[in-house]
Amino acid sequence: MTKTLISVALLAATAAGASPAAAQDKPVLTVYAGDYIASEWGPGPKIETGFEAFCDCDLQFVTGDILPRILMEGENTDADIVFGLNTDVTARARASGLFAPHGQDTTDMTLPVEWSDDVFLPYNWGETAFIYDDTRLENPPASFDELLNAPDDLKIVIQDPRASISGLALLLWVKGVYGDQAPEAWEKLAPKVLTVTKGWSESYGMFTDGEADMVLSYTTSPAYHIAAEDDLTKKAAIFPEGHYFMAELAAQVKGTDQPELAQQFMDWILTPDFQKTIPLANWSLPAKLPEDEWPQVMRNLPRPEKTLFYTEEEAEALRQPALDEWLRAFSR
Repeated sequence: MTKTLISVALLAATAAGASPAAAQDKPVLTVYAGDYIASEWGPGPKIETGFEAFCDCDLQFVTGDILPRILMEGENTDADIVFGLNTDVTARARASGLFAPHGQDTTDMTLPVEWSDDVFLPYNWGETAFIYDDTRLENPPASFDELLNAPDDLKIVIQDPRASISGLALLLWVKGVYGDQAPEAWEKLAPKVLTVTKGWSESYGMFTDGEADMVLSYTTSPAYHIAAEDDLTKKAAIFPEGHYFMAELAAQVKGTDQPELAQQFMDWILTPDFQKTIPLANWSLPAKLPEDEWPQVMRNLPRPEKTLFYTEEEAEALRQPALDEWLRAFSR
């Protein structure tokens, strides 16, 4: 946890008549997660508070680049749960043998694709999209082809597919739309890319600061601006060619020293209590919550008519060839 979260936890314990020593006696559930999860605007604080309300434990987020860290640590990892993987990297995660079955019924998920994975459990989903500000870009591209053929003075910021899951998703999105013509698509897009950032936060910050016309993000990103800022100017460009589906996933570490707590956390993920925290904390769509229970701001967002998706085997097979195509276009 961050120092702020630790302070909040200690204050809460004191208010309840408990001492810091008593709090430390509680079992700890260690959750590896992306940096944004435990930030003040991410879902981590609400998830932590929600789970600790009934687990009689101390949930601690350890943030960073999840997959490389746990693959490096192997069976010696301190993680009990990993939180924030996605389907484009689960082939490598599964091959490690570090993860246990989640034990959940996934037959009635509210996803646009069928889900039968018994190890990696989705807790939210969305689709990649280019976000624009309609006060700065009055006539945004209405299709992927229009984006590629737009004037080169259109300024776009994207994320590096070698370091960012959204950047990798863009590789697969382009591959899903253009197939063997993906190299030509990248050649057209590259001159419009103002910069490639390591992560999503840097890209999105440049966009909101007015440095770029469009940014690679998600179809749900405008919901934050609408709900939190009362700003209706940020919109997703919806393309008829389709948008690439991404789900964020949780998994239980097979060698956890807190198996009961870890299973309790996995059991909680698909409950309405957890799922209702997702839309307005993670600014994405819940994996198992009927649409009529979504916040109105999410229900009002335009959605793509076509969903593009690769299985983990397909994504892993395409990853390096697609990356090579991207590197060739951006090395000139």
